[in-house]
Amino acid sequence: MTTHEELEEGATLALDFTKLTKIGGQGHQVVPVAVQDADTGEVLIVAYANDEALQATLERGEAVFYSTSRNEIWHKGATSGDTLSIVEVLVNCEQNSLLYKVRPNGKGACHTKDAHGHTRSGCYYRRISDTGALDFV
Repeated sequence: MTTHEELEEGATLALDFTKLTKIGGQGHQVVPVAVQDADTGEVLIVAYANDEALQATLERGEAVFYSTSRNEIWHKGATSGDTLSIVEVLVNCEQNSLLYKVRPNGKGACHTKDAHGHTRSGCYYRRISDTGALDFV
């Protein structure tokens, strides 16, 4: 079994292809939310929102998600200070996913830190190499 440290900082590809099955099997009523920096276009994170999280996002003007692992509403940055101000919320054609265009407030959007202890700007900090290993970008 892959540890949390290996999953987040390792060079071995270990995708969780069962994530959506787990979410559905637990009865979560959610849609995926892609979060994009409105100024740079960088995709920062992909999270989930239920109706309550979406309504809180629209009311606060900051990204609020539903944590499928903790089964609770998650106001991004409430503890770290790294909040995401909403610029606009878009809905896809089939109304089964959302795109939050945001302006990050703070040091980054990812909960992980780089080798120097700095918060990463987004969660997409590795790429799959030609050998199938993960390389840091």
